[in-house]
Order: sequence, then structure tokens, then C-alpha cells
Amino acid sequence: MPIAYQHEISFNADNLLSNHLGSLVDESVKNHGGKKAFSCILPTGHSQTMTFHELGTHSDAVAAYLREELNLQTGDVVAVQSPNTLAYPVLICGILKAGLTITNVNPLYTADETNHQLKDSGAKIWFVIDVFGDRVKQSTENTNVEQVYCLSLLDFFPSLQRHMLGFAMKYIKKAIPAFEGEAAGSMRTVIDTGMKHLKRVGDTSKYREGQSVFDPAIYQYTGGTTGRSKGAVLTHYNVVGNMSQADMRPDKLDIRLEDALLLILPLYHVYALAVGALACMNNGVHVVLVPVPRPLSNLKAAFDKFDITILPGINTLYTGLMQEKWFTDSPPKSLRACYSGAAPLQPATANAWHDLTGLEIYEGYGMTECTCVVSSMPLNRPPKRGTCGVPVPGTDLRIVDSEGNDLPVGEAGELLVRGPQVMSGYLNNPDATDEALTDGWLRTGDVGKLDEEGYLSIVDRIKDMIIVSGFNVFPVDIEDVLTKYDAVREAAVVGAKHETTGEKVVAYIVPANDTLTTDMVTAHCREHLTGYKVPKTIHFVEELPKSPVGKVLRRELRVMANTD
Repeated sequence: MPIAYQHEISFNADNLLSNHLGSLVDESVKNHGGKKAFSCILPTGHSQTMTFHELGTHSDAVAAYLREELNLQTGDVVAVQSPNTLAYPVLICGILKAGLTITNVNPLYTADETNHQLKDSGAKIWFVIDVFGDRVKQSTENTNVEQVYCLSLLDFFPSLQRHMLGFAMKYIKKAIPAFEGEAAGSMRTVIDTGMKHLKRVGDTSKYREGQSVFDPAIYQYTGGTTGRSKGAVLTHYNVVGNMSQADMRPDKLDIRLEDALLLILPLYHVYALAVGALACMNNGVHVVLVPVPRPLSNLKAAFDKFDITILPGINTLYTGLMQEKWFTDSPPKSLRACYSGAAPLQPATANAWHDLTGLEIYEGYGMTECTCVVSSMPLNRPPKRGTCGVPVPGTDLRIVDSEGNDLPVGEAGELLVRGPQVMSGYLNNPDATDEALTDGWLRTGDVGKLDEEGYLSIVDRIKDMIIVSGFNVFPVDIEDVLTKYDAVREAAVVGAKHETTGEKVVAYIVPANDTLTTDMVTAHCREHLTGYKVPKTIHFVEELPKSPVGKVLRRELRVMANTD
């Protein structure tokens, strides 16, 4: 079978940084000890920092609690739904050390969306941020969740700050609703009780005995074309493998003692988790977590307080920062490396950023089914705009036509990927797995092409996915909600270009009666969908364009949406 691009650097088990993510955490703590690991900064400027040693101790306590207090066993799933707080990396590391499986839940999800993931993943324990406490009953209905633990933005902050700021959030800003039912405990409960168990059991590595590098580490959910999100099964081999691929790059970033990465992207997203947390932890980079990044003026405190040297982001973040006067008046002098992923980087954005800061933005391409990174821009030469770099070591690519035939350099076709980062399949969905994976090759659903230097360009999407500010939105998810509304007879959703979010959601609706209004549709969607999935533009039409067999012709709607 011809391969359009085969990386000259081979990859095998000997290349792995570790044989288990839990062991990698232990090794990182041992190597970096008293160095700063994670900080969390609030819009008010209040912050708290955790060292690698503290991260190790706290995560050991979490592991002991999950195993000893709750008696969880290998294969059990723990869900985490939170913005970027200090509790998040502690929980992730603790769950991994315990030899359990993580499922990260989007903190912007509605109760319906959360319920699906909790149910499909089989999660037994759910750690959820307190601001969603009023959604617990609906979110856990008919799931395997046995215990719910309440997290806070202020976990691990000093006691006085925690009480003062917590009072303001709950009673003045009224941002924390009453918790439905009774939480099994807080992060403090888990740490304190876990420490008691830890004194007795000692080393948490015993929890991982007998586990394979090919055991599942993360059930990472991605949008699905069937109307239900799918759980990509990412093994320890996938995640450690993708981190190892980055470590093998001859042009990899030179990590310095003073390096600090500003993590605005949410940790539930695999890009932020794998690159922004785990890889940085392995390399001893200080990660500054931002739990409330909107409005972007909230970021000023982080840039003022920390000398940020590394900034991963997406096109809309860079565009937004260049609209902030505080940023443009005094661009951070400490910055030395900027990366972009999750959505296409517009050349105009990259050029304007370079003019303002003197820095290049290095773009990459990846997807949840590939753990994180497939290709990235070489750091030892100027970025080749219009492309998303070259494949990372050990990654093979094919560009094929509709019949599966390989296409020559320069011709566009479906991108297929093979490498250690490719998922083992979709959880509870063998049909989708068989459709996506063939002989180790993943069908990405993206249309790409390779040039003579091996640079990859993504030129279109076979799938109908819409990318809103870096978030994946699938039309079928929204159409399913719309058509459940009695006043809607038919509905179809497409994406249209948008100057600030990259794309916006546009809905075409055939009303069931004359009383339906756009406000009614919007209200219905807001009740059942995350904010970025709610259609920004709604058109009422007499009928939807369809093929002779009755299939909605999205391409016609897409043209209409982009010319209105």
C-alpha cells in the first residue's frame, strides 16, 4: 500500500517516555521537585501556586482515596467537569496514578449533554464544579454515577482567600447555586481522607501493577455525525506516544527553567490536556491556569503577574488579544513561543501578530481521535503559511480519493493517518470504529494535500463539522434539538464564516405553524445546547433543498448561508 508521507524517524515501544501515564507523573515529580508546577489566577488577580512536590503528594492522596475509600478497581471510570482550576491537574494525576480511566466533561455542557457522556462512559464517580450544582439530578439520571464531589475555583487557595472570595461568589455575585442533593464531599474531603489512607498504603504504584500500556487511559468525547457524541478510547500508549513524538522532534522547543505557559484553553480539551498539562509537566514547565478567560480583559492579571514565555491558543484568541488596548499598548516582552491549533490559523492574524509582537505563530493539526497532534510547523524555520506543518515523528499519512486510491503530491483528497497516537476505537460503538479505522489507518474526514516538502494543508472537511472559536459543532446535534420542538417541522444546520469566531451556526427551519419566531427557537436551543452551539442566524423557509432520495443538500444551504 503506497504511503503519501512516511516519517523518516521510526517509532516503537523503546521511544516511549514512560510505560504508563501514572508513572510519568511520578517521574515528573521526582525530576522537578520544588519547582513551580501549576498556578491558578482569577480575574481579580488572586492566584495560588503548586509545586511539583505538592502535586505529587496531593495526587497520591487522590489515588489512595479512590482506591481505598471508594474501592474503585482497574477499568472504573472517573469523570471530571471543571474549568481550569488547581484541582483539575491534581485529579487527573491522581486518577492516572490509581490506574483508573478518566473522562473529561466539557464544563459548558448542559445537563442533557453531560448526562449522555456520564451514561455512555459508565462513570462511577463525578467531580463537578460548584457552579453547576443545580444540574446534578438531571445530569446523573439513569447513569452509573455513585458519588458526586463538589469542586471550587478556590480549591487549594489559602484559607482566608478561599472564605472571602467564596463568600463574594456565592452571596454577592450569586454565581454558585444550591447543590442538588448532598455532595459526597469536597476536594478537601478527598485530600484529607486520602492522606490517612496514604500513610497506611505508602506507594501508590501498586495500583498500576499488571496494567498494560494498551489499557485505556482517557475516554475523550468528540462530536458525532450520528447526533450523539462519541468517546474516543485513548490508551496510555496513545497519550504517552504522542508526547514522545513531540520529544523526538529534532527541532523541539528548548525548555528553560523560567518557562511559563499560559493555559487559556480548557483542560477538558485533549489539546490542552496533552500539550498544555501532561507534556509541560514532563518537561518541568510552569503552567498558569486561567479558569475564567472571558472577557479577554481577564487575562491582563495573568500577564501582569507572571512572565509568560509560551502561549498556545487558537485563531480567535490571537485576534481577540490584538483588540485589547492593554495588550497592544504593551505586548509581553517575555513571550518567545506561540502555537495555534484546534481551528485554522488565518494568515492575516499571523501577520498582524508578528507585526505587533515580533513573534511567529506555529500552527499544527490534530484531532481527538489522534490524541492530539498529527502535524506541526517546524520551529527551526519560518512558518509556511497556508499549511499546518509536517507530520510529527512516527506518523504516516495518505491522501486518497473517494475509492481509496492514493493521490499524488499536490492533489487533494481524504487524509488518512497512522501512528502511535491513533485511538484504539470508539467506546460502545463498533460500527463507528469499523468505519473510522482500517488496518491501523484512521479516516479523518478532512480533505488535505501534501506538498513536495511534506507540508500538510487542510483544504476542506468531508464531515459537516462547524468550528466555532475552536469548539467542534456538529449540525446533527443541533438539528436533533430543533426537530424535538413541536413548532419545527424540519431543520438543517450549516456553518458560515464569521469575523470573530471563525464560523457561526446557521439554522434553516421549516415551521410547523405561523406562530414560530426566532426568539422562541433561540430560547429552546439555549435550554438544551451549550452556548456556542446555539444558532446565531435563523432562517425560516418553506422547504429544504433535497436530493431525489430525500437527503438534505447541505452544500446548497452552505452557499446560501455564506452569501446572505
